[in-house]
Parts: sequence; structure tokens; C-alpha cells
Amino acid sequence: MKRKLSVLLVCIMMAVLVIGCSSKSSTDEGGKTTISFIHWRGEDSKAFKEQISKFEKENPDIKVDMTVYPSEEYQSTAQTILKDGSTGDVFTAFPGSQFEILKKADLFTDLSGEDFVGKFNQSLIEVGQDGGKQLALPLQLVFNQPVYNASLFEKLGLEPAKDWDGFLELCEKLKKAGYLPIAFPGADIGPGQLINTMVMNNAPDEEVFTKLVNGENELTEDWWVKTLSQFKELVDKGYISKDSLSVKHDGAIALVAQEKAAMLATGSFAMANIQAINPDIKLKMLAPITVSESEAKYEGVHTTTFMLAVNSKSKKQEAAKKFIDFLTEPENASAYANETGQLLTLNDIDYKSDILKDSTEWMDKKTRFQPRYTITNANVEKAVLSSIQAVIGGTEPAKAASDAQKIVKQNIDE
Repeated sequence: MKRKLSVLLVCIMMAVLVIGCSSKSSTDEGGKTTISFIHWRGEDSKAFKEQISKFEKENPDIKVDMTVYPSEEYQSTAQTILKDGSTGDVFTAFPGSQFEILKKADLFTDLSGEDFVGKFNQSLIEVGQDGGKQLALPLQLVFNQPVYNASLFEKLGLEPAKDWDGFLELCEKLKKAGYLPIAFPGADIGPGQLINTMVMNNAPDEEVFTKLVNGENELTEDWWVKTLSQFKELVDKGYISKDSLSVKHDGAIALVAQEKAAMLATGSFAMANIQAINPDIKLKMLAPITVSESEAKYEGVHTTTFMLAVNSKSKKQEAAKKFIDFLTEPENASAYANETGQLLTLNDIDYKSDILKDSTEWMDKKTRFQPRYTITNANVEKAVLSSIQAVIGGTEPAKAASDAQKIVKQNIDE
């Protein structure tokens, strides 16, 4: 009898411990709720730490733990990180294939009824919607097109070109003046960025990559072979360095900041980083027009990204939503925008820096949503980008396109 009673007491004690542990999963010692905030923008850490400090003072019952991952790692591992709900109460997502993967895994909480959704420019948050639900809220408005040293262009009497021949002529003048025309980070994000303006007018159909994933067109067709051929032309003429496949984004940024390269083939999100190294540099954006001026349909490329979301597996959703509400208040969002040099999708933002004020002119231009983010199959996306790297490495465009198409077919036929 005593043995049974002892076993019963042990079971009761274990149950109490389990209940105690489960209650502590949403609160720390001292009664604070700790939420996890994860993203990939290490360059924004300082600005977010300032916002988190302010949020915690205004909300003393909530603590925010921020974890930053390298962007490529975040792309590939976010689903695994988020799935048990212990990490990423508030998380960020890329549009395109990652959004689709996380949506299929049912990791997004529907935010449609939240008041903070009304703070956004409604035309800029559609990429975070599905089936009438607002699953994620893109915070940043990015222009995925080359950044250029406007001070250098002025010194040399150069202007952005209006067609492909003009762009090649511009690059040649920069090369003859002793500058690398285009700093291209081929080791990481370069292919996924420059692809957008290189293909935007070669394939003006905004569903071109959707049709690729659906099997309605192929990479061996003229629109893609031509695009790869133009990448080859830039390399062959020395406008993109032949060793660019070993150059990472930080290295390419340094080349522009040190005024060794005239253009950076990534996007507006890099402008603040360049200016942090060289405060005196004047920066603007341009887009290579790969067709004749009369054929050009688009002037540039935009993306709404860094999509704020609440983990559907989280047990702290109310605290998570409170944090998003705080980040999207005009005063706080304006501070973040000016600290990081990012344009935002929110209304009523007060931009202070010259870079941001100058960048707003692109809001009135005819830009297209980033083509790469319309590739919803991650393996297809990888094949497309790998074909660019292959050409830069010396493979003939037609062969690179054919090799990539074989991989595409394997993945869409599964």
C-alpha cells in the first residue's frame, strides 16, 4: 500500500512539474512574457535593438529576444526553425518560394482583422495575401536594380542609358576611365538581383516565371537565352569581373564605397551600407534596359519584402502582435527607416536622409514586381540562378539554358 502511495505521489509531483514547465514556456521569471523575433537583416540589428529597448520600456511585461540569421541560411531553414513554435513568435519571410513553403506548412497567422494592417499602403501588401487573408505584411519597399555612384557619373559627364547599346557604351566609358563598371557579388546575392532588370524587358510578360513553373514555357526559349547572352557580353567585355563568382556582397559594396567600381548590381537596400563606409558618396539607381528604347515596357523593378508575420504555432500571439503594432507606428517606423536607409510600405513615414528622399522618385516610375520572386518552386529558382553563374563561369548561354531547363523539368514533373 505504501509503495502504491509513493508511486502516486511521484506521479503527482511530475504532473505539477510538467504544468509548471508549460506555464513557464510563455513567461520568464518575474512574470515577463518573452517573445522571439527572427529575421535575416544583420545590418538592421542596431536599429532593431533601439526599437526593442523602447518597446520593452513601454511594455515592461514583455521581453523581446532577437536572432539574426544569414539570408541564405534563413531562406533554407526557416520552416524547420519555426515549426515547433518555440522560436520566431514574430518572424519575417521573403516573398516568392519561401512564402509559398511557409504557407503550405501553415505557419502564418491570419492578420486580416488587426488594426495595424490599416497603417500600410494597401497596394503594397498584396504579396503577403492569400485566399483573401493577410498572412504577412511586407515592411520594406526595395528597388532591385543597380546602385550607381552619382558623384562619379557627374564628374565624367555620364547619364543612365535608355537602351542596351547605350548601357554598353556607358560601361565602356567607365572602364576606359579606370573603373570597374559593375561590382557583381556572384558568390551570393548578385545573380538573384541583377536577373530582375536584365529579364524585365526581355520577357515583359509578368507571368513568365509562373508559366515556367507550370511547364508552359522553357528556359531554352529566346527570352532567357538572350538574357544569358547579355550577361555573357558584360563579362566578356570586362564590365563584370571574370572573378565575380568569388565576390560576396560585402566585398562588392566595398568596391563601390572605395570608388573602384561605378555600379553595384544589387539594389536600394545596399545604399545605406555604401554610405556608411563613404559618407561623402552620392548614390542613385538605374536599371539596364536590355532592349531598344521603343521596346522598353518597364523602367525598373521593385519588391515589397521583409514580410512581418506571427507564427501560427506560437503560444504568445497577442504579445507578438503588440510588437508588430509597435514597429509599424509612424514614429517608430520612421526612426527605423532613417537609421537603416530603407523605404517602407507604411503610410505617413517621415524620410530624413537624402538617399531616401532621392529614392522616392522611383515610386512614380513604371516598375515591375521582382520577377525572381514569382518563381514559387525553390528548386526551379535555384536552376535559373545557377544558369547565370554558369555563364559567368564560361558556359555558353544556350548550354547553360538547356542544362537548367533539364533541372526545371525534373522538378515540375515530380
